[in-house]
Amino acid sequence: MKRLVLVLGILLGSALPASAASAQAARTAHPPAGGAVSTERLRRIDALLQRYVDEHRIAGAVALVLRDGKPVYERAVGWRDVEAGRRMTLDTVFRIASQTKAVTSVALLSLVEEGRIGLDDPVSRFIPGFAHTTVAVRDGDGVTIVPAARPITVRDLLTHTSGISYGTEPEVASLYAAQGLGPSAGWGWYTADKDEPICTSVERLAQLPFTTQPGQAWVYGYSTDVAGCIVERVAGQPLDEVVRERITAPLGMSDTHFYLPPGDRHRLATVYASDADGYIVRAPAGARGQGDYVDGPRRSFAGGAGLLSTARDYARFLEMIRNHGALGPVRILAPRTVQLMSTNQVGSRYPTPGLGFGLGFETTDRYGANGTDSVGAYGWGGAYGTQYRIDPQDHLVIVLMLQLLPNATDIRPVFMTLVHQALLEAHEEPARH
Repeated sequence: MKRLVLVLGILLGSALPASAASAQAARTAHPPAGGAVSTERLRRIDALLQRYVDEHRIAGAVALVLRDGKPVYERAVGWRDVEAGRRMTLDTVFRIASQTKAVTSVALLSLVEEGRIGLDDPVSRFIPGFAHTTVAVRDGDGVTIVPAARPITVRDLLTHTSGISYGTEPEVASLYAAQGLGPSAGWGWYTADKDEPICTSVERLAQLPFTTQPGQAWVYGYSTDVAGCIVERVAGQPLDEVVRERITAPLGMSDTHFYLPPGDRHRLATVYASDADGYIVRAPAGARGQGDYVDGPRRSFAGGAGLLSTARDYARFLEMIRNHGALGPVRILAPRTVQLMSTNQVGSRYPTPGLGFGLGFETTDRYGANGTDSVGAYGWGGAYGTQYRIDPQDHLVIVLMLQLLPNATDIRPVFMTLVHQALLEAHEEPARH
């Protein structure tokens, strides 16, 4: 692939900007009183991102760091579409995959706050097929299907302790594939090509065996898609309408959709893949590549992995969370609900020591468990290479957007390290138990 080098002007707006200001403003950090952010050290991120582009490890990226709601770093580097020669810009739209989970969790919790859903309600209250679920248990060289020991609850879904995986494990893969799920759904989570509502897919899922007993372990999978179906059933609307009315429209997130408006197709970043040597190649069409987010059936609103967004739009959502459920005059959730989302609710069941999982976010509970993440920070990422973090202690929202699936690079942890190394004030890390 021909080496392409980008020299890109930077557009920077006001706090969570709707319009852009000068490039020089992007290099001037405005930290909170008493804090210190080194603009010189932030510029190290420029070289990092450009190096990954120049080495053909990524096609391009958009990075955005907010402190107290104001941008201290914002860059677009590289290429939206390498072959077409389209440069990456700050308004590029990305497939954010599992970053959808936080949005769906907020939609569901807004209904919890209205008393319409209880966290300990059985899922079968809303989806009758979940009244009698089963679990696949390894039995020597075989597999035995046994009844679930107890009903799956809404809380199990939001904490990923339901036992519901993406159906790609050998003991269940063929059963899931036969229902258009698991291996038949791209990397497992993809539903944008399905010409059916998400609840129809979820009803088939309910008849399949899960991989652990409810509450037994942290298992990543279709749980938030099931939660999205519950939102649809309770609200009496498709999930896209619920998200728009309760979250994206009030927050001014005009570029966040389940399917891209056809007129914006030129803004959608191309998906690339890491080859065997770690260099980018253009991903294929379809479920394991570009997807059906423009010309697809537009019927499956997957709460687990369906959304598209921009760095600025998603940062608005995250800033609302960091600000305890409100952005300016708009309140989406109560502070106590956000606290529940952002604190470890699974104890030691999370597979990485020192980390945990709340109602939609991975949490950092011990300093050093997740690079230089502060204790109390939380976030997640998406399969296409996107990543975000909220750091209440340092007043930060951090967003990195790229489109690389599979991703053989280390760009995500290295990027986070370079954000943190620009913070010059010291603080004591409180212990969490």
